[in-house]
Amino acid sequence: MNRRVFLKGGALSLVTLGLSPSFLKRTAFAMDLPRAARGKTLIVLFQRGAADALNVVIPFGDRGYYAARPQLAIGSPARANGAVGAIDLDGFFGLHPALSSFKPLWDRGLLVPIHAVGSPSATRSHFDAQDYMETGTPDRKGTSDGWLNRYLAVQGTCEACTPASKSAPFRAVAMSAQTPRILGGNAPVVAMNSIDEFSIRSAGSDAERRLEALYRTGNADLVHGSGSEMFEALKVLKAANPQQYTPQNGAVYPRSEFGNRLLQIAQLIKAGVGLEVAFADIGGWDTHVNQGGAQGQLANRLTDFSSSIAALVTDLGDRMEDVVILTCSEFGRTVRQNGTGGTDHGHAGAMFVIGGSLGASKRVLGRWPGLAPEQLYEGRDLALTTDFRAVFSEVVSRHLGGAQVDAVFPGYAGAPREWLGVLRA
Repeated sequence: MNRRVFLKGGALSLVTLGLSPSFLKRTAFAMDLPRAARGKTLIVLFQRGAADALNVVIPFGDRGYYAARPQLAIGSPARANGAVGAIDLDGFFGLHPALSSFKPLWDRGLLVPIHAVGSPSATRSHFDAQDYMETGTPDRKGTSDGWLNRYLAVQGTCEACTPASKSAPFRAVAMSAQTPRILGGNAPVVAMNSIDEFSIRSAGSDAERRLEALYRTGNADLVHGSGSEMFEALKVLKAANPQQYTPQNGAVYPRSEFGNRLLQIAQLIKAGVGLEVAFADIGGWDTHVNQGGAQGQLANRLTDFSSSIAALVTDLGDRMEDVVILTCSEFGRTVRQNGTGGTDHGHAGAMFVIGGSLGASKRVLGRWPGLAPEQLYEGRDLALTTDFRAVFSEVVSRHLGGAQVDAVFPGYAGAPREWLGVLRA
């Protein structure tokens, strides 16, 4: 077997694994797998479909909430009358009861909800809104790369990042079949459905050994370097032993696709492969019909969402001092329920920031605009008071050490005066 044969057959195998083509174009010939220089990791979790922020972080202290949602509203903690009500946070906001696994994180100062946050774009298109949030450039359809990739790729965006950390093959990982928009761009990233699937697919029991021997010899050209690096990456993942992984600290992940993806992110962090940025998404939030209240469609989704994240936090334990989890969704939903027991596309939404370095303990951040008819955006939606880039740029700067936020979010002039103080300065 020669390299030409491998390129013809092996390249197809690598594509089916979901590897970003840019991974194969790398020119770095480093043979080791250095850790991220600062040891910090950002995990971005995207709720695709526009999660209903008003039934996630519930403004039970606003009378307009109950007036607009006679069937869908979650009862206030004091007025539940035996029914399952909101989990009180601060006397005005509460969590959906399906988010009960978040309450211990709130009590420990590890979780901050942000309300009335999102994109300033007026679009109600899922595709456009997700594109704007993932590129970090609202209302600009011509942006070719995602904001996480710009953070990785732009020279000087992170003063603390060394050349060694930039060569780590697993510096940026998406647990998805294809590279998501948010990680698209020039910087190398890896996308994979699971660690188990990250392997060389080739006929013959000793095919991998023979391919590796082939790449250990010969001239140091582009293909040689990329192939050698690939085999080093495979060895690291094998050492992680994904089949035998046991979560720590009593963490129990839901047996769901989302739960399994977060389990594998924890595994990569613990394996010390230099993971700096991780991404996963979860769909099913487009609840036009039969959304449900304390129970039902949305509640089931929230249970999987929150239980998976809580398990990740428990599993990582003290490592959460160096980890920030950021959740987001493309927009919120209408304040009023519709005629089919659901809610329609809206405007502002809600986020969660979870980590061990929060600067705002036991506070719901974001200026609350109110739900009275005259306070609604276009007479129907929760108004926006915080641009999502204010949150993202603060995380890039204070957690990852990004030095050129304007290069990560071109055209955004709000940072840092609009930052909310989510993280410790």
